[in-house]
This record gives sequence, structure tokens and C-alpha cells, in this order.
Amino acid sequence: MAFGRQEAFSASRLLITWVWFLAVAAAGCALDLWTKHWVFQWLGMPAEGNRWWLIEGYVGIEPVLNPGALFGLGAGGGPFFAAVSVLAVLLILYYVFVARCVRDPLLVLSLALILGGILGNLHDRLGLWSPPGAPGQYRTEVRDWILLCYGRFTWPNFNIADSLLVAGAIGLLWYGWRTEKQRRPQETSDSPGVQ
Repeated sequence: MAFGRQEAFSASRLLITWVWFLAVAAAGCALDLWTKHWVFQWLGMPAEGNRWWLIEGYVGIEPVLNPGALFGLGAGGGPFFAAVSVLAVLLILYYVFVARCVRDPLLVLSLALILGGILGNLHDRLGLWSPPGAPGQYRTEVRDWILLCYGRFTWPNFNIADSLLVAGAIGLLWYGWRTEKQRRPQETSDSPGVQ
């Protein structure tokens, strides 16, 4: 009888984990797509001087199209990056739903953020968006809009999806560091000769 209750608890906990994972990923992707749509509708396509400052000279909004990956590297490699993104999505979904090896809340959150970020940028890379006022003219560049400057230095523009990917990667690093730290004392105590 106790075993049945434990099994039911594990199943319900697993279901909650899956719902939370999907909710975070969907919310992140939706926020990314909505902000990109809003910025490009408001300011239009990229053009010289087409920026709006939140903090003059430091933080602003500027629509930019990125034909590559991180920092614009790999311009023209959109199909390759789209294929890698699809593979990453499939791997994440496999680990969460099929292998069921993702149970730690930090790991669930990190993978959900990464999935949301991948889907947001994949949407653009697959050419599922049209420029404002040009329905049916689909583009395959990733829409970036967050502008950060400091003096003469300007960080390459990015978007919410990029922020989700970075936050998820930091979460994965933290999870790995924390897991390794917890494992070390246990390995030391299990070593021969340690009392």
C-alpha cells in the first residue's frame, strides 16, 4: 500500500515538473516573439539612427537583423543553425519527457529557459515572420533589438531569446558546480581507508 502511494506521488510530481517546464519554456518563447514583433512594428525595419534610448547613451532599443548566430558570427549559415536548434530541442525534450532524468528544479528551469530561447530564435530562422507592412514577404534573419553601450563600446544587439539562452546556460553551470560539490564529500567518505 505504501509503495502505491509513493508511486502515485512520484507520478504527480513528474507531471508538475513537466507542466512547469512547458509553462516556463512557452512563456519565454512568447515573451521573445511578442517583444520582437512589438519593437519592429513600433520602430520599423533597421535604418540609420533608428533607435530609442531608455538611458541616453547606455541602454536603448534598436531593431537589427542578425543573419548568423551569436554576435552575428556565421552569417549565411541560417539553415545550419536552424538544424542545430531543432536537434537541441529534440535532445532537451528527450531528456525531460522520455528519459525522465530531469528532476532537479534548477535543471528543469535552466532547460526550460534554453528551450524557450531556442524556439524564439528558431521561429525567426525558419522564416516565420514578415517585415511590418509587408505580409507574405518572409525573412530568415533573427530580430534583435536590445542595445547596450558604454562610451565607444557597443555590445552587439540581442533579444529576449538570447537572454533566456544565457540565463539557462548560467543555470546549467551552477547546477553542474553544485552537483560536483555535493559529490566530492561523498566520494571522499566512500574512499578506502577513510573512516
